Amino acid sequence: MAGSWRRARWRSLPLLGILLLGAAQVGAQETCLKLVFGRYCLGGDVNLLLGQGPQPEFQQADGERLALIFTEGPERVYVLAFRGRIYKVVRRYRAATQLRYEDLYALLREKYGAGEDRSRFPPYATTASRKLSSIRRGDGRAVHYWKPTDTWHVELSWTREMRLALAYIATDLAEQQQAAVDQGF
Repeated sequence: MAGSWRRARWRSLPLLGILLLGAAQVGAQETCLKLVFGRYCLGGDVNLLLGQGPQPEFQQADGERLALIFTEGPERVYVLAFRGRIYKVVRRYRAATQLRYEDLYALLREKYGAGEDRSRFPPYATTASRKLSSIRRGDGRAVHYWKPTDTWHVELSWTREMRLALAYIATDLAEQQQAAVDQGF
């Protein structure tokens, strides 16, 4: 009797391994809030990203934070992680033009709705050309915000520092990262 129980136990080990592997894969999928740009798992494990596909062109760690830069054609993709989880994925467009900005804005508006305009311009920037000039000088910034779910949001921005950029942000992880920065960690 005891011998048959031991044999049954040993036969079940491969099955247990398969079940645990499947559970780990489901767990990894559950942390992916949104697959961004076909490759980057917002909210996912940054080590999984580093273990697959092309390696980043640049990588910098700062305590619990990690910044990665990938090159995709003429564009750059910035992946920011906190405590091993990807909290922000930003695509910076090389060509920052009014037409490119309007095209991206129209696509996002079609997909996510009207969104919220969070742009800031100086009082003199009342026309499109003056707004563009204020962006180039660093006095103004065009920012549109969408929140499709409570777990992540999207920002389209045009600033002097980042030029034209599209960001997907894991809301809770970004807030945790900001709280850690504010506390001096």
